[in-house]
Amino acid sequence: MDASGIAAYVLAWAVHLSTVAVALAGLLLITTGSVFALQVLLGAVLLLVVVLLRPRLGRLPKDAVTLDRAAAPGLYSLLDRVAVETGTRPVDIVALDAAVNASVTEYGLRRRRLLVVGLPLWHMLGPQQRVAVLGHEFGHYANGDQRRGLVVGTALSTLGTWHHVLRPSGQRDRSVVQMIADLIMIPPWLFVLGLLYLLDHFTLRASQRAEYRADLNGARVGSGAAAAEFLDVLLLAETVDRELRRQAVLARTRTRGSDPKAVEAGLWARLADHARDVPAHERERLRRVAEVRGHSTDSTHPPTHLRRALLLDTSGALPSSVTLDRVEAAAIDAEIAPAGQQVARRILRDIRL
Repeated sequence: MDASGIAAYVLAWAVHLSTVAVALAGLLLITTGSVFALQVLLGAVLLLVVVLLRPRLGRLPKDAVTLDRAAAPGLYSLLDRVAVETGTRPVDIVALDAAVNASVTEYGLRRRRLLVVGLPLWHMLGPQQRVAVLGHEFGHYANGDQRRGLVVGTALSTLGTWHHVLRPSGQRDRSVVQMIADLIMIPPWLFVLGLLYLLDHFTLRASQRAEYRADLNGARVGSGAAAAEFLDVLLLAETVDRELRRQAVLARTRTRGSDPKAVEAGLWARLADHARDVPAHERERLRRVAEVRGHSTDSTHPPTHLRRALLLDTSGALPSSVTLDRVEAAAIDAEIAPAGQQVARRILRDIRL
């Protein structure tokens, strides 16, 4: 915990205590005022503001396609092994989506842990690369990433909500009343914007360090080579996203006599094949483009080429502590397949073209 980390916690607690103070003020106005007093109305307004601007603990999306332990015992067995090696607790539920990504988050008062697996990424990776990805995501909690923690994480979301609510509308054909309201909102909006900037600044370097540590954790669990290969696969995200949209066009328009059911059934394998067919010279071009673009100082993730260089320099020959053979990987894919087809049906129907 460096000075920036301490400052982030102090500011985060100040944000939460301000919400508590507004709630107490509202209750005090209501309990000390007469039935029809203006202060009762003001107190009620303050409580409504607290309800609107309260810290969000997150929730499992109602339409999420999920897998529980009974439906995917092989997958959860793998996740438990990775969690033990990482030194953190396992996930409670797994959700599937169509992103070229994977993430672990927590939600609710009980801080249940949710793993979100992007099916395109999952099928693009080999067995040990999958282990490296899981080690990376669990590593964020093993390393104590501030932005994922309860105190700082909820403070960031609270300030984001305040910023959204207080932001002046800026519409051109505003009425006089709207213009006055916008002028009144500018000072508190700028104040919240400043707090959001400060909290983001205090946690930025720690967030970048957390990515490096998570990478090294993925290398320790899945092997250094697998962790570096996973970063290379991420460079193909835009290419795979374009192919996904092309498949959606085929499914919706029946171009060249395509069968929507066939497109749906083979979607993830087709995307993985498309990624594997990207030639070596194109992959090298993508690496160079990413390096030339450099690094934005306000990015929470370090540049991919620096992350890859660190893995190759320090962990390139590091063996895996968790192994996943092809038989186990195929069994896990079979467990995922029914829910994966449901995700394919949704994305082909709902993706914006």
